[in-house]
Amino acid sequence: MPLRTPLHDSHLAAGAKMVDFAGWDMPIHYGSQIEEHHAVRRDAGMFDVSHMCALDLAGADATRFLRRLLANDVAKLAVPGKALYSCMLNESGGVIDDLIVYFFSPTHYRIVVNAGTAEKDIAWMRAQLVGFTAELTQRREGPAALAMIAVQGPNAREKFWAAFPAARAATQALGVFQAAEWEGWLVARTGYTGEDGFEIALPAAAARPAWQQLLDAGVKPCGLGARDTLRLEAGMNLYGQDMDEGITPYEAGLRWTVDTKDAARDFIGKSALVTRQARNQFQGLLLLDRGVLRAHQKVVTPLGEGETTSGSFSPSLNQSIALARLPQGIAPGSEVDVEIRDKRLKARVVKPVFVRNGNPLI
Repeated sequence: MPLRTPLHDSHLAAGAKMVDFAGWDMPIHYGSQIEEHHAVRRDAGMFDVSHMCALDLAGADATRFLRRLLANDVAKLAVPGKALYSCMLNESGGVIDDLIVYFFSPTHYRIVVNAGTAEKDIAWMRAQLVGFTAELTQRREGPAALAMIAVQGPNAREKFWAAFPAARAATQALGVFQAAEWEGWLVARTGYTGEDGFEIALPAAAARPAWQQLLDAGVKPCGLGARDTLRLEAGMNLYGQDMDEGITPYEAGLRWTVDTKDAARDFIGKSALVTRQARNQFQGLLLLDRGVLRAHQKVVTPLGEGETTSGSFSPSLNQSIALARLPQGIAPGSEVDVEIRDKRLKARVVKPVFVRNGNPLI
């Protein structure tokens, strides 16, 4: 039986269509995925992301451990609440998971990992913790369980403050990828849609009242369907589709998350990244013919074959788009063919960010 988030009853009351996602019973939409997508691009929408797993890392060696564990370098975090996106790699440089780390102090961090990889991630982290003085605590179950709600869109922050006026003073000055603690909540200016907004971690018992207050403030509930088209338009990777343990960050468009500035820092997978040649590059595709791009479609180029990793119809562009791994040397602006149902359809290679902050970038 799928697991349920603290907001499960709220989804049912709102008429959500529920699906099994990574072992969780989650809303795919509340009636119209397209309307939910546009609400986030044009106004404000909210997502239940309580299926993701928050972990607290505390101890004298917390910073030293994370500098070894992650490809990005937590040493650059100096302001409490500042967040960092990183990949966690295996010894061969493949991506075990992508995650966000929040810095509270050199001895205290919050880590948020993906729903479907949580058990694997925790086992890996605890295995690597041997020899370090630090403790990892999961916050998805038990008396310390957290719920998480993402409020996203150009009006998201204002509507959050309309729902919770007392939070404005603590959160108004937050920069992008920064969080603040307020009344036992962690309010972070992060997201997965290409829009501004907040991701809120709060005690599980407070989730349903908070969701209702956001509803009353005019924030539209949105399901996983809209979340997927929004993140695709924003060029954001989905673990298990755009990357996995056989793919390096360099092959997933995430070279910018690998920090090698400190030559003395030896993170897991570093030596493999130095010696492992990237077999392909990560780009976007804009379909020029009629059709719909999906994952795992063959891409035919003058320099060899590639493959789409994620694809869908883009409500913002009114065209089909995809992320793809292509042979090295295929430049943005090039035309390629995508095999869809035994037909070859034309697509243009573009930089893998299609829409950001409501604006088309292609």
